[in-house]
Amino acid sequence: MPLPPQSEADEFAPHSALPSVVIVGRPNVGKSTLFNAILRQRRSIVGDEPGITRDRIAGAASYRGRPFELIDTGGIITDDTEMIPREILKQARVALEDAAQVIFLIDGRAEITGPDRDLAKMLRKLGKPVSLAVNKIDSQKREVLTHEFHTLGFEHLFPVSAEHHLGLDDLLEHVTANFPIDVARAIKPEHPVKESTAAEHAKESPKIKVAIIGRPNVGKSTLLNALTGSERAIVSPIAGTTRDAVDETIVDSGTEYVFIDTAGIRRKGKTKLMAEKMSVVMARRHLRMCNVALFVIDASEGVLSLDATIAGYAHEEGRAIVIAVNKWDIAKERDKRKFLEELHDRLKFLDYASIAFVSANKKHGTRGLLPLIKGAYDSANKHISTGALNRFVAELQWEYRMKIFYITQGSVRPPTFIVFTDKAGDMHFSAERFLINRLREKFGFEGTPIVIKTKRR
Repeated sequence: MPLPPQSEADEFAPHSALPSVVIVGRPNVGKSTLFNAILRQRRSIVGDEPGITRDRIAGAASYRGRPFELIDTGGIITDDTEMIPREILKQARVALEDAAQVIFLIDGRAEITGPDRDLAKMLRKLGKPVSLAVNKIDSQKREVLTHEFHTLGFEHLFPVSAEHHLGLDDLLEHVTANFPIDVARAIKPEHPVKESTAAEHAKESPKIKVAIIGRPNVGKSTLLNALTGSERAIVSPIAGTTRDAVDETIVDSGTEYVFIDTAGIRRKGKTKLMAEKMSVVMARRHLRMCNVALFVIDASEGVLSLDATIAGYAHEEGRAIVIAVNKWDIAKERDKRKFLEELHDRLKFLDYASIAFVSANKKHGTRGLLPLIKGAYDSANKHISTGALNRFVAELQWEYRMKIFYITQGSVRPPTFIVFTDKAGDMHFSAERFLINRLREKFGFEGTPIVIKTKRR
């Protein structure tokens, strides 16, 4: 039986006020598949390689009008001494402390293992309501085998197939039974909701979606933790620790910032593991959906060619960009002017981006990023009237062969200008560059690319 339609989940910022349901289990039992099946969207990376999910990933879900926050944790191994599994357990404990319900997922095609029993013991001590979901049960023949899992000591057992969406109704009906019903979600209104006026909409505080991008191990997760004041993302010296996109919301001066810490982007030729290849796809997907890209560079290593490649992704997508030069406290040569010269030389196409020198590890300069992000967002959304642009054209010292009659602004994010001329074809790059520079001098637009389109009158 298919799941009933649910209200659209917020891609980046689940409601922390909602009751939370935490999915736990050892590596590779299908937690991310179950997470995606309940959310009805691909939010976590799924694959056959164990340990793909490392940080805890959250999404807003609803079942039969009962909204809740769903949290996907990394595969837990309770007694592992290695750094990454130890950090995964730490992340899972944080989620479990606030959990209203816990779904303990186990592989129904395998024998009960020692790690399964250890995790069951830990969950019983926790004192939270636990539902044991036996996964990969896609036939009645396999369902008979689920009874042996009662030996783990949990009363409520549910055979499910996350991949084929089987048994999820019974599981979710039990898990959400005591959650409050949101009448607005449970009952579709007979009359459409009145749309807010432009003035009412303007009063609402903006929500800025910020994708933290950069190559692996430049400090993106540390920066996320510094900005949010919590250890939401796993941090380690191992490059590529973050694979899924981790998000966190903060509010500052009436503005809501939703930060997405994307996986470290590597050249496709070097991403040998399937998880790393998929993390590139997910990172670029979140870049396309964000408002502002917070591009992180490692000051201790300088500006590398891969930095230029990654910055090019954001520029090509037309995203507003703020550059965070991280690890400035351990840079070999702390001459800002010299570093800026190198940065502008390597990233000529990002001359419009705001730049901040920070140390995420020591939390130096990180709060100063917020006004830069807000400024870039405002620039990307700025609209200039046709009258103001006509006055701009009249004052313009234009010495190029293509004559400009007038200019209008066609769209925002990025600001796109339609230039009506006497010739067909694109404007010469030098003329386009001159025009963009004059527009910036006159109207600002710091932190956002500007697009010029020509049209013969």
